[in-house]
Amino acid sequence: MSEAYDIIVVGGGPAGLAAGIYGSRSRLKTVILQKGRPGGQAATTEELENYPGFPRGTTGPGLMEAMAKHAESFGTEILNEEAVDLDLDGEIKVVKTKSGKKYSSKIVILAPGAAPRTLNIKGERELRGKGVSYCATCDADFFEELDVVVVGNGDAAIEEAMYITKFAETVTIIVIHDEGILDCNKVSAEKAFANPKIKWVWNSVLQEIKGDGIVESVVLKNIKTGELSEMETNGVFFFVGTVPKTDIVKGKVELNEQGYIIANERMETSVPGVYAAGDARDKYLRQVITAASDGAIAAFAAEKYLAEEEGFKSQVLNTAKPVMVAFWAPQVEASIAAVSQLEKIVDKLGDSVKLVKMDTYRNERVAKRYGIEEIPSVLFFYKGEVAAKISGGFSEEAVISQLNSLNNK
Repeated sequence: MSEAYDIIVVGGGPAGLAAGIYGSRSRLKTVILQKGRPGGQAATTEELENYPGFPRGTTGPGLMEAMAKHAESFGTEILNEEAVDLDLDGEIKVVKTKSGKKYSSKIVILAPGAAPRTLNIKGERELRGKGVSYCATCDADFFEELDVVVVGNGDAAIEEAMYITKFAETVTIIVIHDEGILDCNKVSAEKAFANPKIKWVWNSVLQEIKGDGIVESVVLKNIKTGELSEMETNGVFFFVGTVPKTDIVKGKVELNEQGYIIANERMETSVPGVYAAGDARDKYLRQVITAASDGAIAAFAAEKYLAEEEGFKSQVLNTAKPVMVAFWAPQVEASIAAVSQLEKIVDKLGDSVKLVKMDTYRNERVAKRYGIEEIPSVLFFYKGEVAAKISGGFSEEAVISQLNSLNNK
């Protein structure tokens, strides 16, 4: 027996939490399935300098806690459940969790997030958790008054390096570029250059991490000269991008070559009723603000999808008598005249037939599903199935002829 919801959100980072807020606020029964505490990568980022509304910055954990409480205030359930399998075929989707429970819904929003990328440098795996870290918020305080190395020079690397300086004696950033060139934004770069605790090694990459049980030193390689040098350090922090946590959806929705979920501007995936949001989605910018935006769009689109599907089902597919579905658009004058003509025909025929008018802008999915390319078009349904179609101009005689053939079935 599975617990039934309107929306299941897989993942409780900023994308999943925003989806929860918008889903529940639309009066849809919404649950977020999240392994551990909600917040995703954002909950491990201490310094957030670019989230709107916080000119002096805010903290990732604080912002995520506030978002979780916001979602719960609207009725979103946030459960400590790890999704391990998905059945996305059919109208009802089923999500299975590690605990053995099953959750069913008409909508699934995939927001599994991404994980820090590893470089597989010699010593990296062996010394992970023993001086090698991928999370400044989690581990920076372990290095109080010690020396550490940061690998990476993008926004996350530079911002996290500055946070680490609150604890460490020195933070040496290894940069692959020429001196003064960083991949991060200019504001963060200026702050980092002005920080007396931050040191720089340019034109270099990390070759090896050494240590007997704990990190003791690193071997650096100058990419211009090929020269190797060893530097003593107590810790190594990696901030070199992420990989999507999408193994669970492989073969179930369309992914790109890097494993990110492909979704359109409405967050719709290749499977009807399944949406994607956040860092696991193929997108241009991965930030807390864009993740939250994705989640809001996904939940909004899902609500419209449910309304469209439920409305079409009740008005058309579950109706016993013949139904004429007229596809029109307010900007197409001929379609307005056609709808008026159909209304007059129905008035003459009485209760033997039903007319349903569909604005193709508001019901784009239904129009696409039934191959409506010309406006106006009329589909004739009988017992939930398409029996005939007329596109473009039509006469009263042609319409009545189609209806008579249906009534004779």
